[in-house]
Amino acid sequence: MLLWLNGPFGGGKTQTAYEIQRRLPGSVVCDPEHVGFGLHRTLRMLPPSLRRDFQDLRAWRQGVFEVLDLALTRYHGTVIAPMTVVEPVYFRETVGRLREHGHDVRHFALLADRETVLRRLRERGIGHLVGALAGKQTALRRESFAVSKLDLCLERLRAPEFAEHIRTDRISVPQVADHIAASAGLTLAPNTDGALHGRLRRAWTGVKHIRFD
Repeated sequence: MLLWLNGPFGGGKTQTAYEIQRRLPGSVVCDPEHVGFGLHRTLRMLPPSLRRDFQDLRAWRQGVFEVLDLALTRYHGTVIAPMTVVEPVYFRETVGRLREHGHDVRHFALLADRETVLRRLRERGIGHLVGALAGKQTALRRESFAVSKLDLCLERLRAPEFAEHIRTDRISVPQVADHIAASAGLTLAPNTDGALHGRLRRAWTGVKHIRFD
């Protein structure tokens, strides 16, 4: 089974993915953004005016399909893919194509009010500090990109083709994970984190996924 966690940038996809992975033995996170990392570097060969979002490249959609198809065919545990995809054509070429090949794909769009997502992006401000210490501004640029795409993401993801929708404004990351597991017929281990331990765990997950390129 594949759990594809969609949502706006800063919507909690990565945190939820690793919460599920932590509490579901045998599960694995396969982040489609890693396919984009190499393509992002490749795009640097082009003049700045020709560089674009790596999702616009057919190579990214094909690569995501091939990697997840391999994982779902050869691996016997649950595969979790946290990735924002709001272009309907790109969605059909990834999620839709995997379904056409017979894979059990459960898609969830994690939605929240605009103000909630903006607050979460501000809370990721540790990335700005780490980036500044490293002498780079990539973290800041990524947050700016996330804000610039926020309204489009929230509008597109409300469409029926992007269901199942989960409102995350008033529930915690462990509760979002519980909702997804129940909908997919999976059983998670109990969440034994206290409030402080949970916040520290999620902060560390965020730090580990800061990009500097």
